Amino acid sequence: MRRAARKLRRLQQDLSRKQRGSNNRKKAVVKVARAHARVADTRRDWLHKLSTTIIRDSQAVYVEDLAVAGLARTKLAKSVHDAGWATFVAMLEYKATRYGRTFARVDRWLPSTRMCSTCGRVGDKLALNIRSWACPCGGVHDRDVNAARNIRAAGRADLNDRGARVRPAPMPAQRGEAVTHRTLTPSGV
Repeated sequence: MRRAARKLRRLQQDLSRKQRGSNNRKKAVVKVARAHARVADTRRDWLHKLSTTIIRDSQAVYVEDLAVAGLARTKLAKSVHDAGWATFVAMLEYKATRYGRTFARVDRWLPSTRMCSTCGRVGDKLALNIRSWACPCGGVHDRDVNAARNIRAAGRADLNDRGARVRPAPMPAQRGEAVTHRTLTPSGV
């Protein structure tokens, strides 16, 4: 996919050098469109293969509801956008339903990385370069493995022993409730 993205960049540079209205520009536009389609198809194919493998190999899948917009403001922005998290989660969800697997989303505010999976104590914020940490209870945790354990535990908390939802699924707010600013009215009315 990176190779296709580099080719797309080169083709877009070539397109920008063509004179507007020329036949060569029309040909370049077609080449850029094909390159865009190739990148999109490659990404979609990879997401389908990965999501199908995960769903077929697992009885239950729990994912964290990430704030992708926040992650996109870091130096990993290109990788975050290339991953297509929302599309990937949507594929996992519908494939889990199709294959009869359990699927649950965990709240993004769960401190999955900082919470000890042994005792439940929540520690201080960790920098991204810290890959393991020790809890006062005596547990030494790898950052990613600990987060995975906490996400699984939080996902299971919403389900009973037969896999039925204990809590109602989150619903979107009513149109009037979703307002984040107050409406100003003229004084005296």
